[in-house]
Amino acid sequence: MVSDFRVTRPAPALRIMLACLFVVVAASLAGCFGGSKSSQAPGGRSEVADESPRKSWAGKEPAPAIPTGVTWFNVQRPLTLEELKGRMVLLDFWTLGCINCQHIIPDLKRLEAEFGDSLVVIGVHSGKYATEHEDDSIREAIRRYGLEHPVVNDPDFAVWRTFGANAWPTLVLIDPAGNLVGGHAGEGVYALFQPILKSLSDEFSASGVLKPAPLPLALDSAPATAVLSYPAKALADERSGRLYVADAGNNRVVVSTLEGELLKAVGTGKEGFADGAAAEAAFRQPQGLGLSEDGKTLYVADTRNHSVRAMDTVTFEVTTIAGTGQQLQRLPQEGAKARETALASPWDVVEVDRTLFISMAGIHQLWALDLQTGTIGPFAGTSREGINDGDRRTMATLAQPSGITTDGELLYWVDPESSSLRQVRVQGEDDVITLVGTGLFDYGEADGAGSRARFQHPQGVIYDDRALYIADTYNHRLRVYDITSRQVGTAAGGERGWADGVAGSAMFDEPGGLSVAHGKLYIADTNNHVIRVFDPPSGQVSTLSFTNVAAVATGVPGRVTKAELPAVTVAPGASNLRLTFTTPASFHLNGSAPSKAELTSANPAVVNLGERTLSWNTDDPSITLPIPVMLGEGQTTGTVSASGYYCRTGAEALCFIGQFEVSIPVTVAAGSTNGEIAATYELPPA
Repeated sequence: MVSDFRVTRPAPALRIMLACLFVVVAASLAGCFGGSKSSQAPGGRSEVADESPRKSWAGKEPAPAIPTGVTWFNVQRPLTLEELKGRMVLLDFWTLGCINCQHIIPDLKRLEAEFGDSLVVIGVHSGKYATEHEDDSIREAIRRYGLEHPVVNDPDFAVWRTFGANAWPTLVLIDPAGNLVGGHAGEGVYALFQPILKSLSDEFSASGVLKPAPLPLALDSAPATAVLSYPAKALADERSGRLYVADAGNNRVVVSTLEGELLKAVGTGKEGFADGAAAEAAFRQPQGLGLSEDGKTLYVADTRNHSVRAMDTVTFEVTTIAGTGQQLQRLPQEGAKARETALASPWDVVEVDRTLFISMAGIHQLWALDLQTGTIGPFAGTSREGINDGDRRTMATLAQPSGITTDGELLYWVDPESSSLRQVRVQGEDDVITLVGTGLFDYGEADGAGSRARFQHPQGVIYDDRALYIADTYNHRLRVYDITSRQVGTAAGGERGWADGVAGSAMFDEPGGLSVAHGKLYIADTNNHVIRVFDPPSGQVSTLSFTNVAAVATGVPGRVTKAELPAVTVAPGASNLRLTFTTPASFHLNGSAPSKAELTSANPAVVNLGERTLSWNTDDPSITLPIPVMLGEGQTTGTVSASGYYCRTGAEALCFIGQFEVSIPVTVAAGSTNGEIAATYELPPA
């Protein structure tokens, strides 16, 4: 059945946002470029990369005001450029699905760390896709990418037009006097802006204009997660009965049975780049997984480390087989050694006949790694972003290829930035062919023949019995492409959310990587932090309930929720800190996993803790822990850093991990009638 649909296109005034043209240069990687007379930069903004170093980088013209009526994140209230005078301001125009925008996040964090309160980064999210205009999408992206600076939702491109942005990413710099310095479109952000910011800092410090000051931040904390944090892909293996999960938000790979019994966590849980045993290896937001044909090796697309890792499925030992840990700056020569060659955000992997095919999202190509010779290089795509079919090496253009799968003869993959499904033959020099998708700005939600069907930023695909299942990520749906009839249908999903059920009653939140075993699909439901299971014959979607949580609990930093409890005034002397953890309605604590807490006092002379490390095992809805303390007059803050495990009560119970940092302001004063410090923290609903 063919349903009616509308193709969502950019408004005429916004057609300045052309496709990402990924150009490889020696110094940096380009961004998503476009331009138009309708989007000229303000007179004082120039391209700083085109200018020679100058004596003064001070701007000449005042920066325009940030338009009002936009939603702000990570701050207590909207900010104005007027109140930010005295600090350098760097506006970062981005959209959450843009790989180039993701590439510059480490550069921005590095600049923030180096210049401290002298620099204010403001992310301006001018989204390409309809789903990217939603506040909830931006909030999840902020959490996923760990952004700790103010962010603005700019769905109507008001801020974009005001500052003349014409690419994702675009950076606009404003000096401490509130004047425009210039801008830059593309990557290479740290190397370009660091010396300019240093010069501005020195100049305006000398004149007394630079006045560093903290921002009124209110960081948006992430919810407790069901073992996983932003899982990117689930890989189900029938032979071993195992499920492997790329637990991206926790920087690890989680291993369980297909029924959900947790077996192992591979990786320290902290961002890093290290080989070794399961407890020593380190990843950085792994996205894709692939299994060797003999089942002995799990390949991991370690996306933010720009590398491909191999995990022994018996010993869980991790080694690096491609990539250096650094992002690609130029294309490799033919026959390049994989371990010595830089990659660019590998997203997914699949093995065919001892060749590992890699969807290289960061450079808009498919690459091939010869597992026998250890050599690597481009297989399809020119490195320019687009949706051109033709000769796989010289004509075909891809658009941030992500999920990849095979039937043994053909490679199939999804290009999120063109909302398309593509194919190319494994052997020979056949052309790249587009099965679904028509353009970089042609997206929507429509079933029907391939030429009429529409996706919205799909990120996962899996082959199964003459059908391709597609994770239609921004439509929050599971779609199916019949290879014989070339028809697209909707298998499950519709509205954004989390609900089990049949077909259209089920709900997902940005589903990602897919796998199949025993006729069932395993879906990484990324923003719901869970794995979903789809049964095609019945159309039933269920949530995989994990058991044996303790097997993967050790060393996982997770996402930390920070809270400040009401201030307490107490009398001096020997006393107790009576700390209560309680769960919301329909939840209880998890006695099968050891919850832990570390206590600190900012001033031990005021609050001297008799115990600093606590643990508990109980299935009760709450627990109260008395900690002996010695109190002296004064003020301080006590901090409780805890990992709490709790479960939803009911037949389909789900267990969650909550990482919390709770602070308690304490005043110890003679004459207080309060004899104890009592503090209660309720774990948030998951």
